[in-house]
Amino acid sequence: MSQYLVLTAMGSDRTGCVSELTKLASECDCNILDSRMAIFGQEFTFIMLLNGDNRAINKIEVRLPMVAHNLDLVTMMKRTSGHKSYDLVEHYQADYTGTDQPGILKAMTAFFATRKIDISSLRSKINPQTHNMSASISIAVTQKISIDEIENDFLQLCEQFGVQGCIKEAPHNFI
Repeated sequence: MSQYLVLTAMGSDRTGCVSELTKLASECDCNILDSRMAIFGQEFTFIMLLNGDNRAINKIEVRLPMVAHNLDLVTMMKRTSGHKSYDLVEHYQADYTGTDQPGILKAMTAFFATRKIDISSLRSKINPQTHNMSASISIAVTQKISIDEIENDFLQLCEQFGVQGCIKEAPHNFI
């Protein structure tokens, strides 16, 4: 029976860390179903969704602490289940850009949460010199939700913060 494990690693950005972690997954007979990596300042963070039989997941759980120690990484693991399917109809990307203000990202994520719309991906950046920021929020909606109404409300929220925004259809493989 297939088991699932979310593995997160964080540490100083050095060449080879991601390679060593993916090598470990392979050596433990785990399959990498999904992964993301990002650099924040001088730190990198890497997250993977792994699956394998019980023996494979046990093996990586036992071996990861030593590999993490050798690479000077902070790691965390959590067993989970496979991704559950939703009756999703369309994928969208909500983008906004403008001058950064306290609370704007909170307001934007709360906008979707109060409408029971799950965020599948979020990326935001601020230029520290100009205080300009941009964000891209990936969402998927069901037939019960009117994207026209959501877009109108989203644009009103953007207007309240004095930022430019839009919602556009995203390809399914983008999410």
